[in-house]
Amino acid sequence: MLFRTFFAGILLTAGALAQTSSFPKPAYFRETFQRTQTKVELQDPVRLKDFVAGGKLELSLKHFLELVMANNTDIQLQLISLEIPKNNILAAFGVWDPRALASFATTRATTVPTNATTAQNAASLTKALTQPYNLQYSQTLPTGMSYTASFSGSKTSQTNSYNNYNPALTANMRFSVTQPLIQNFGSYVNRIPLMTAQSNYRISEYALRQQLLILVNTAETAYWNVISTRENVRVAESGQNNAAEFLKYMQKELELGALSPLDIYNPEQSLANAELSVSQAKFALAQAEDTLRHQVGADLDPEIRKLPISLTESVDLGPGDSMPVDREQAVAKALANHPAMKQALQKLDVDDLGIHSAKNGLLPNLSFSLYYQSNGTGGMYNPGFSTITGAGAVATVIPGGIADALDQMFGFGYPAYYAGLTLNLPIRNRAASAAMATATVQKRTDMLNLRNQEQGIRLNILTGVTKLEGAKEQLKLAKTAMDFAQKNLDAENTKFQLGTEINQNVINAQNVLVQAESAVVTNQIGVRLNLLNLLTQTGELLDERGIVVR
Repeated sequence: MLFRTFFAGILLTAGALAQTSSFPKPAYFRETFQRTQTKVELQDPVRLKDFVAGGKLELSLKHFLELVMANNTDIQLQLISLEIPKNNILAAFGVWDPRALASFATTRATTVPTNATTAQNAASLTKALTQPYNLQYSQTLPTGMSYTASFSGSKTSQTNSYNNYNPALTANMRFSVTQPLIQNFGSYVNRIPLMTAQSNYRISEYALRQQLLILVNTAETAYWNVISTRENVRVAESGQNNAAEFLKYMQKELELGALSPLDIYNPEQSLANAELSVSQAKFALAQAEDTLRHQVGADLDPEIRKLPISLTESVDLGPGDSMPVDREQAVAKALANHPAMKQALQKLDVDDLGIHSAKNGLLPNLSFSLYYQSNGTGGMYNPGFSTITGAGAVATVIPGGIADALDQMFGFGYPAYYAGLTLNLPIRNRAASAAMATATVQKRTDMLNLRNQEQGIRLNILTGVTKLEGAKEQLKLAKTAMDFAQKNLDAENTKFQLGTEINQNVINAQNVLVQAESAVVTNQIGVRLNLLNLLTQTGELLDERGIVVR
């Protein structure tokens, strides 16, 4: 008897203790029943004041990108978007979560008399009280097997009853198992939704990295645009100084009478044009700086956004101008590292899982079920009633209770056994066939997309290398043209001072020098931006800039 009771206790508690780690802790109730908080507070931009020096926001490219990663709103949106596929993984585990059910009900009823004679007799009225209860624990395992452990019973009392037990107490314990044998059989097929969610999470990670490549490229482009417009201001101011110096020289000539008053208008117009160029360059610089402040979140801080910006990077790439780039090596790096390629490859894994899931849907559904149940009955026992005739000799009532019912149940004297097979064989399953065909077409589509992605990456790399080499060559030629423009201006000034040249040629030489210096700046920034674009296309930009995504 002791062994039976011990075995029954293990049987009832095995399901409830199957996963002790998921049993609700005190924090569970606090988190579940606490008041829902809908208010979301956004953090202010961080670390901006760390780079304030001398009343300016001083930024190297490295520090600028650190602020971009910490404060840029577009990047924060991309990072938080990864939480949704992460939650989908958690939801995929939900099919294996255990469930507990408890129920209790009470019903009190008075039977309506069936004829006029019994209606006049109050003793003929029947009043009944029924109180069923149920405790149940169930769970589905990754292998597809589902099990249920339950304890249930009821209390029933009735006036004018001819039953031996009144009130009657029943108790029964049941343990049932169902195992699919063909469809949904095994851990692999049942874990397909989880593996799909995990693959989709990796796809989202690659998509995030690809978006970060674009956003970091945009941010760094804004950095070089500020430097470009800053250098254009310097070039325009240099041209303005040359025009101003030449105008002073012409005014002295006019005061000495060596120049006609009609010849002064040309240098004055040249100075006015130079001042216009300086004004345009300064407004372009202010616009570029506003874009830069937006990238690092400085526009959100009332104190920081008023500060002037000082960028410490040089516009000249230096020895990097002559560094050759191997085309095929760059293509190989891109095919191995670019997030778009990894994303396309990961989609093929999702397609394989979809095909296996569709194949599972085509299989017949054969399942094996069994259960064991033990019953017990107790309550106030009246041996004077016969369960057959409903009447008998009056006898002394024997008191009893739930302990009698539990003793019979744990004694396993009244068991019930069941085992059975259920086969669901679809004669024709068009929906499953269509799902299988769709999954196959989807994989073929994604394979073509992968090939298209490979071709596109190769073309983008080759185009990027060509543009970078072209930018380097144009920079070299622009520097040569600037040297000649400077020499030509010096020659024109000397000839004009000797009286063998007119002032118009000197002004033209000044304008040519300004254009040549501006071309050098444009091509220097062009080399930077083309190198930036190439690193983006190969997928190396984040690693080259020391950016780690966690």
